[in-house]
Amino acid sequence: MDLKYYSSYDMLWGTLGTVRPFSNFHPDRDAVAIQAAVDSKDTVTLVRILTNRNNAQRQVIAQTFEELTHKDLASSLKKCLSGDVETLLLSLLVPPVPYEAQRLQQAMAGLGTDEEALMEILCTRSGKQLEEIKAVYKELYKKDLAKELKGETSGDFEKLVLALLNKGNVAGVVQKDIELLSASLNGKKAEAGPWIDILTSRDSDHLNNVLMGLEMETGQTLEHILEKRFTGDFRLGLSILVQCIENPAAFLAKRLSTMKTPVVHGIMVSHSEEDLLCIRVAFLKLTGTSLYSALQKHFKQDHLQALLAICRSED
Repeated sequence: MDLKYYSSYDMLWGTLGTVRPFSNFHPDRDAVAIQAAVDSKDTVTLVRILTNRNNAQRQVIAQTFEELTHKDLASSLKKCLSGDVETLLLSLLVPPVPYEAQRLQQAMAGLGTDEEALMEILCTRSGKQLEEIKAVYKELYKKDLAKELKGETSGDFEKLVLALLNKGNVAGVVQKDIELLSASLNGKKAEAGPWIDILTSRDSDHLNNVLMGLEMETGQTLEHILEKRFTGDFRLGLSILVQCIENPAAFLAKRLSTMKTPVVHGIMVSHSEEDLLCIRVAFLKLTGTSLYSALQKHFKQDHLQALLAICRSED
């Protein structure tokens, strides 16, 4: 991957990640060890090295590997790996911003759209991060992300998705926002506009106050309001957005609890250097089981060892 794709990116969107920079880092040694592991199909060594270096270090390893061997590291891994462990280790080689762009592209690829995957990324990333993702998406796929999303969605859900992609930070008055949302529910059909405008343009502290106030104003839980007054993809999108406003780690833990391989890969790789520790805590609270233990029940062999290395430890 060209260095320009992540040169402006600080590599650590947070400080509660499980994967940290490896202190005794020697990229030349790693590159030589990886070359030997590739030749002997030693998956254990590949997993050990690639899961114990942070993304910035992996980029240096990839560059050093190419200088030493005149081969591309990702292409070399493909020749000696297969299945889920191949997918996971190749994901670890992608810089963070291109990885999010890749996940969005995959959510729209083929028949049907993975609305939950789209909403996960759009709801848990800041406006600044999404600007970087949009720019890299255009570099990678030669397409405009907004136009792609527009082609994959429709109606109020399309408006919500595009508003999230271009989310701002507009100051609002809590009581006024409560009144606007409450009034939107008075007609025979609930108005989507105020929900899109307010929930995609205020900071989370403000919105949490608004949502709590709305429950008091209406005497109904948000879950009940969304269930009864909205339908289809828009209801799904609003539900995910509200969950991410209230507690993004809890939403991601809920997603992880499905133990679907693409979901687990996406969240654990994306959040390994950011806030996976928070997600682990939320997972334990939600399921009564640690993420580390849950992974052991659903995955196996080298793939499991790679996931456990990213998860890091038992809770």
